[in-house]
Amino acid sequence: MTDKPHLDEEALAELRDVMEDEFEVLIQTYVADSRDRIRGLQEALRADDSDAFAKTAHSFKGSCINIGAPRLGELCLKAEIAGKESRLDDASGLLDDIAREFEQVIAGLDGLMVG
Repeated sequence: MTDKPHLDEEALAELRDVMEDEFEVLIQTYVADSRDRIRGLQEALRADDSDAFAKTAHSFKGSCINIGAPRLGELCLKAEIAGKESRLDDASGLLDDIAREFEQVIAGLDGLMVG
């Protein structure tokens, strides 16, 4: 699929240094927000709303890149492009990929929180 990692450990280390005690709150907020964005993508797909799908994917992409989840960000970019090009028939498979990758990201972030 891509050569990008599930998590950018260097970016996450920098975030941990900058955020210090608030790092865990940042991660929890990202996870909760991401779940909402995935629901938003599902709702936009059900409503056949390409514009809402593209906007939600764009927003999700930014938060993934900021948190250090480059592979998920790349999938969100593909979803954003599909929405902008009104190719929602392609979006269902992308949404499945996004959901699977999000689970990988959560597992990796959970490992960071324990460590």
